[in-house]
Amino acid sequence: MYTVDFDPIAQQQADALPTEAINPFLELRATLEIDPWSGEPLNPDNPKANILTQAFGGLGLIVYLVLDEHRLVHILRIDWLG
Repeated sequence: MYTVDFDPIAQQQADALPTEAINPFLELRATLEIDPWSGEPLNPDNPKANILTQAFGGLGLIVYLVLDEHRLVHILRIDWLG
């Protein structure tokens, strides 16, 4: 399992998510604990990079960093378009 933590700005973005985004976000967060490499690379020209993105709830997107050597997922940004 991986530990998931937040950049301070990403924590503020998570705290500001609307009600309809909370459950999909929490489901994605749980997925990151067990399968952080399930996302898409932020830069498609560098598919082995450790900065990834994943969509959630139809209108959300997170950007995160995977640090295998520390078993850590660091959420960098959370966007909600709703």
